[in-house]
Amino acid sequence: MTETTKTRKQLLIFLLIAYGVTYVMGILTWYGSTISVEMSVFPTAQMFYPAAGVMLAYLLTCREDSLLPKCFYITFILVTILMLAFAVLSIAMPEQNATLNGTSISLWSLLSQYTTIAGSILCWISLLISGRKKRAAYGLKWQNWKSSALCILVFLVLYFGRATIAYATDGQAEIMLEILANPAAWSYLLFTPVNFFLAFAAFFGEEYGWRYYLQPLLQKRFGLRKGVLILGVAWGIWHVFLDFFFYTTPDRGLIMTSSQIITCVTLGIFFAWAYMKTDNIWVPVILHFLNNNLSVVVANEYSLEVMENQQVTWSMIPASLLLNGILFGFFLLAKEFREKAPEI
Repeated sequence: MTETTKTRKQLLIFLLIAYGVTYVMGILTWYGSTISVEMSVFPTAQMFYPAAGVMLAYLLTCREDSLLPKCFYITFILVTILMLAFAVLSIAMPEQNATLNGTSISLWSLLSQYTTIAGSILCWISLLISGRKKRAAYGLKWQNWKSSALCILVFLVLYFGRATIAYATDGQAEIMLEILANPAAWSYLLFTPVNFFLAFAAFFGEEYGWRYYLQPLLQKRFGLRKGVLILGVAWGIWHVFLDFFFYTTPDRGLIMTSSQIITCVTLGIFFAWAYMKTDNIWVPVILHFLNNNLSVVVANEYSLEVMENQQVTWSMIPASLLLNGILFGFFLLAKEFREKAPEI
């Protein structure tokens, strides 16, 4: 098999998993919205698909490579299959419930949370067992500490700066002061590193697919800047079923999709910059985790339900485009985007 043939086969397998499985499951998301069932498993499960697609592609086309981290890949794929199964079962058997801290919760939602935690721990173990050489060969090695820490710090400044600006322009600047005075915010932030350790697999699931695998392919084909912009749009469209049937109601789905694309393009620029600057996939994984999990802090609402049934309007789109474009899209001018496209 020539390298070109292998690359095409890998891309086909990746697309079939990352997009094919996502869109088939998207039909179930639509159906679930029509019967009003708990669907929180779907967005978490979907985050696993891109990396699973990359891993399956490599397992099928690089079997002879002694540096292939098979143990880690197989562990991650098995966790992905479990998450997918729980999503399907949440629609097929929605009446199954469990009790958590005295509160009734969907059994499948609870099992998916436990699976994410247990799966993340098993993935850490299998990753360590794989050894340094295998991690380095397939982009799994942590490196460039100083630049990695810098990128994370810059993101945090921009993230909270964006929230401060948004509240201030809405005449609600006092909310940020309330957040700073809220013990729950500091407690949540204190345990953020622990939460990352226990839930990293989902965020790795996206970033290993988007930034590690697909970004270099698109940049080689379309150039450093245009490749990242195309990736941002593709990443945004990947969310379309969740945009219509989970994050908001179908009548606001088009607004949410538009907002999603803006977010994915602009954040995608920053994530791409961080990855290109550090050559460390763990940096965008951490950034993605922070972006999603700190949303409850800036919303000052400590509930997973903050992500569901959001009230979005067309009037929000220009402000989102301007603010995200300035703060994150600005990095498209960084020197990393003026260098030669990566060789793959």
